[in-house]
Amino acid sequence: RAGAAFQYLLVQKTGAQKNVGLIQLNRPKALNALCEGLMAELRQALEALESDPAVGAIVLTGSEKVFAAGADIKEMQNKTFQECYNSNFLDGWDKVSTVRKPIIAAVNGYALGGGCELAMMCDIIYAGEKAQFGQPEILLGTIPGAGGTQRLTRAVGKSLAMEMVLTGDRISA
Repeated sequence: RAGAAFQYLLVQKTGAQKNVGLIQLNRPKALNALCEGLMAELRQALEALESDPAVGAIVLTGSEKVFAAGADIKEMQNKTFQECYNSNFLDGWDKVSTVRKPIIAAVNGYALGGGCELAMMCDIIYAGEKAQFGQPEILLGTIPGAGGTQRLTRAVGKSLAMEMVLTGDRISA
């Protein structure tokens, strides 16, 4: 399935020995917003690459402009807390953190909200000069929902994490 056609992803094996799985988020008009369909495809691609004995590592990336602008707000704006809770709305988002092969996030441009959380689920983050990380959920009246508060604290320390989560401010690479 690694070479299969996806709607929201470009997936291939690359490298001199074709032993690196490359997953590129591919929703350019929506700034790679993480909709349910994209996340389902990401789980499928990760499972395929994880089970492929020829693949030794996986690179997850976006475009030059944006890694991922966050969760698809249009998709979730009319859902109540109860609907999200009962439907396990973010179920499966942590697949990236459970893959046994190393996953490298190659981030350029914006990694905001869910996009920042997705990058932090990876084992290593390589950030380009234009990378911007942020948890702007507070500006919408909510907080990070896919483990962002915990992962961000471990990555940048309590003080900066609190500042980012409570103000919506971004940090550069």
